[in-house]
Amino acid sequence: MTDETLRLMAVHAHPDDESSKGAATTARYAAEGVEVLVVTCTGGERGSILNPHYGPAPAGGLEGMRAVRRTEMAAAAAALGVRQTWLGFVDSGLPEGDPLPPPPDGSFAATPVEDAAGPLVALVREFRPHVMTTYDETGGYPHPDHVQCHNVAMAVWQAAGRADRYPGTGEPWTPLKLYYDHGFSLKRMRAIHDAIIAVGGTSPFSDWIDSRESREVPERRVTTKVRCDDYFDRRDAALRAHATQIDPQGWFFAAPRDLERRVWPWEEFELAASRVPTTTPEDDLFAGIRGVA
Repeated sequence: MTDETLRLMAVHAHPDDESSKGAATTARYAAEGVEVLVVTCTGGERGSILNPHYGPAPAGGLEGMRAVRRTEMAAAAAALGVRQTWLGFVDSGLPEGDPLPPPPDGSFAATPVEDAAGPLVALVREFRPHVMTTYDETGGYPHPDHVQCHNVAMAVWQAAGRADRYPGTGEPWTPLKLYYDHGFSLKRMRAIHDAIIAVGGTSPFSDWIDSRESREVPERRVTTKVRCDDYFDRRDAALRAHATQIDPQGWFFAAPRDLERRVWPWEEFELAASRVPTTTPEDDLFAGIRGVA
């Protein structure tokens, strides 16, 4: 199969996650001819309006929010130049209270992993990705849908290539590499923060860095840094497409892009599992696959 087009599947919890985690990387690969499929596990129905400039929340409850976020997602996918599909689950919402309440009945996080993995197994067998990306076991932050996204992706990584699992969902397909997204490493945020200070600017990241350091949050292992600064504009356009969630005057856009390109032109990933030989550190998610997939 050496003549096959390379394929990348990015598995995310909600619409907008694909634009804040690994977006410039997916845009780069798509522009280079890789087939890229973003899988969105939920419709984002229970998401709050996080952009203070957006205006009133959509009418119609969960259905109204779902419709708006589908429109936003289509615009973001177009900006990145990628394909996108929905896994079909309902957003669980971010729980509040002490103790935290269980996820709503019928939501993504309330669905047993074995059942939630079935639709993604079918997608993997249809799309046949060589590489998959998703979140680490913490979800990147403790939203139940992000943790569930990790659990489901890991189950699919193990099951999709086995003929005895999920019969009737297509011919088995075995992805070759699995990565975790690392969008906001302390090293990255500090590099950008220090560069802003060095040119006399005001960094919005001081409190974030102080909080991260005071809590002694361990840094994840970074194995792979993909250079993608030529695609930061596509990432930014995709972020702005999610107008309910992203403040166009907010901290996502606080660092001047020429400064960011100079000090941190990469996106970071952690190689979680590989079925092909590779040597870290890497600069390509397809290292060890090109020419032999």
